[in-house]
Amino acid sequence: MQNSLTYIFLLPLLVAFAMIFIPADRWKVFRRLSLAAIGVQFIMSILLAINFDQSLKADTWSGAFQFVEKADWITISLGSIGSISIDYFLGIDGISLPLVMLSSFVLLIGVISSWNIEEKAKGYFILYLVLSSSIIGCFIALDFFLFYLCFEFMLLPMFFLIGIWGGDRRSYASIKFFLYTLLGSLFILVVMIGLYLSVVDVGANTFSLVQMLDGNYSSGSVLDPNSPQLIFGYSARAIAFIFLIIGFGIKLPAVPVHTWLPDAHVEAPTAISVVLAGLLLKVGAYGLLRIAYGIFPDAAVDYALLVAIIGVVSILYGGLNALAQRDLKRMVAYSSVSHMGFVLVGLASLTAIGFSGALFHMISHGLISPALFLIAGVVYDRTGNRMMENFSGLANKMPVYTFFMAIFFFAGLGLPGLSGFVGELMVLMGAFGSSQLSMWIGILATLGIAVSAAYFLWTIQRMFYGKYFVRDSSWEVNMFDLTTREKLMLIPLAILVILLGIYPRLVLDYSNESINFFIQQISNSTP
Repeated sequence: MQNSLTYIFLLPLLVAFAMIFIPADRWKVFRRLSLAAIGVQFIMSILLAINFDQSLKADTWSGAFQFVEKADWITISLGSIGSISIDYFLGIDGISLPLVMLSSFVLLIGVISSWNIEEKAKGYFILYLVLSSSIIGCFIALDFFLFYLCFEFMLLPMFFLIGIWGGDRRSYASIKFFLYTLLGSLFILVVMIGLYLSVVDVGANTFSLVQMLDGNYSSGSVLDPNSPQLIFGYSARAIAFIFLIIGFGIKLPAVPVHTWLPDAHVEAPTAISVVLAGLLLKVGAYGLLRIAYGIFPDAAVDYALLVAIIGVVSILYGGLNALAQRDLKRMVAYSSVSHMGFVLVGLASLTAIGFSGALFHMISHGLISPALFLIAGVVYDRTGNRMMENFSGLANKMPVYTFFMAIFFFAGLGLPGLSGFVGELMVLMGAFGSSQLSMWIGILATLGIAVSAAYFLWTIQRMFYGKYFVRDSSWEVNMFDLTTREKLMLIPLAILVILLGIYPRLVLDYSNESINFFIQQISNSTP
């Protein structure tokens, strides 16, 4: 498996570059090349999983990663001051591997969902492939600069994919997305620079996330935990942690920096909503887990209750907003805000089961949420309308569609036997068992599950039960059941949601050693 991460990372980018030289009217070629590139990426991620050593036990972060690739990349000479070195540094552990597999799978679903794109198809698929490489890069980068580069590169393709191929208010939604994400990136950039000036590798400053995780600080540096520095009377490490919470919290998104998400989802094409919900939100959660909690465990302990409160507010506020929506797609968007709040609660618990639950919930939501947007897209593609009051009794007309809707709606509300239940259960067990959190955090988070049951069940009752009805008689001709292409997207998602609900070890066996090591490192780093 030599250089396998490089192939997974750069293959879509190379195919995107090759597409530049293909005439724009060959739209069928663009979608086939995209399918081939992402398909190979998905197959290679499966090979990674097959060859991954689940039993690897590490003493330091330097030995915790597998399939490591490292090479000198950029060296900038600063004369007598020295130089800045940036490495091409890749690797995965039991935390990042499930996210790499999720990414390649959801990106493949996104290509299939984009199959009918004909207008400006060349630009669309080039941007989609650039986005694909950027997402994968975030999960495998072990150099902070490379991670940040991939994190920023996700912004531009998404901005244009929403702004050009989106709905009527696409300009507003894409600009809002761009500004929010850019603001969050600036907070992360400040911390990245501070860490570079504080962490050393063989005597030289470094962007290596591994060295940052291992705590190889130069003595007396601004972020050295052994000689705490104050900025305006506050710990520099605490400020850095808060900056990362803001930066990655915007991408997560967490209340109150979530308002870009419903607009972006509503205006984005269905395929882009699939990727946005399934993967981009997970990049924010992964950044919190890997960087904020991994590098600043002392601050994570001090601010555990604050993070948990933000998580609970997101769960309840997002759920209540979802309950109030009339637009099906906007309801699903707010449900994402609510469900990603569970990730924050799991991380704030600082327990092995809470961390495992947060990661599992990321994977579960990464399957359920894309499926929900595909469900919403089915109605919109046929009628150009998503308002719930305009439909009733769809089960009578579209039974197969209703069957898949039921699977994903019940998975979203946490029905036992489906993947949504496992992640939420583990997070709640972590919250109730945490010495850092009040019992009320667990109680309020549990209340959020009841709220999610309310908005999902009410949507089923309004749109799918009762006498068949559509508001506009002209829609009747298009109210046919799922096509083969739509089934091809929903069937594998449904299988995985059921399979992970019955046998969660498919994810947990990969992540257990990494999570246990993570918690051990946090315990060793805090009094």
